[in-house]
Amino acid sequence: MKTILLIEDDTVLRENTTELLELSDYRVISSPNGKMGISKAKEEKPDIIICDIMMPEIDGYGVLEALSINQDTNQIPFIFLSAKTEHKEIRKGMDLGADDYLTKPFDEEELLSAIESRLAKAQLVSKIITEQTSGANQETKNSLRNLHELKNFFDDHGDFFQYKKGSVVYQKGDHTNMIYLISKGVVKTHKMDESGKELITALFKEDDFLGFTSLTDNTPYQESATAVDDVELSGIAKSKLKDILEKSNTISLELVELLTNNLSEIKEQLLQMAYSSVRKKTAHTILQFAQVLNKKPEESIKISRNDLASVAGIATESLIRTLSSFKKDKLIEIEGRTIKIIDLDGLRLVE
Repeated sequence: MKTILLIEDDTVLRENTTELLELSDYRVISSPNGKMGISKAKEEKPDIIICDIMMPEIDGYGVLEALSINQDTNQIPFIFLSAKTEHKEIRKGMDLGADDYLTKPFDEEELLSAIESRLAKAQLVSKIITEQTSGANQETKNSLRNLHELKNFFDDHGDFFQYKKGSVVYQKGDHTNMIYLISKGVVKTHKMDESGKELITALFKEDDFLGFTSLTDNTPYQESATAVDDVELSGIAKSKLKDILEKSNTISLELVELLTNNLSEIKEQLLQMAYSSVRKKTAHTILQFAQVLNKKPEESIKISRNDLASVAGIATESLIRTLSSFKKDKLIEIEGRTIKIIDLDGLRLVE
């Protein structure tokens, strides 16, 4: 029978979760705060730990850090359980070495699935470690394990770049040996068509990779990149990234999946540009900018009409007329370059 250590300060949630896990044939030990949880983890050496973040005495991050530096507990799978859903909180937990992150409220199936998955992975890792030499063990310990750690590597060891709004990050035809991670701001990539009209091919936001070309050849950029607002980037050499990917199949697969999803989004944008009405293109583009800029519906979007038209694939004049129509329909408010969404559902339903 596998043992689970549950560290949770909410008495009702702790008792209910304990009962749920015991009914699923797990032995459960619990702790009401982080300080006691650390002691129990060292004493009991459970098979897996589920830990809340916001707690008295020591919070969940402190628990993970304390157990990570202890040789007897640093290999125990660790799942954060918290009401926090902000991106930075999730990144912080994963960067510290957590194996998973569940948000409250959670359902029974979600919790049990996460536990079973992490226990299975821990069993496989334990088998691999047992079979490897001590030298191989050290190499595994020092190598990056997943995409979260790769992004953390960019932040900690990459070259730092800053670009003011409107500045060119790179131009079509430039040769480069760098791959970037956006730490702050939004970057647009764009091309010029035969008539000299700009077409925005993609928008990249905080935590996105930028500038992917061939990792083996010094291939020039096929498009230009410009800062939509003030931007901060971290960059590492393509040769270094290539070395990291060669050492980690997990990171390689996660990166391929990420880039595949990006291509799917670009295809969807091209279909919108090719077949949608002007009104639908405009509505879709406003929503897209709001998402990329991390704006809530009640917050304003400040973006140039040319950029909106370029992403939508329509003439600027057509876009301006459509925005006026949306204003009359009370879907948006307009003040200068600022756009504020008034009717989010209505904008989504525009045909």
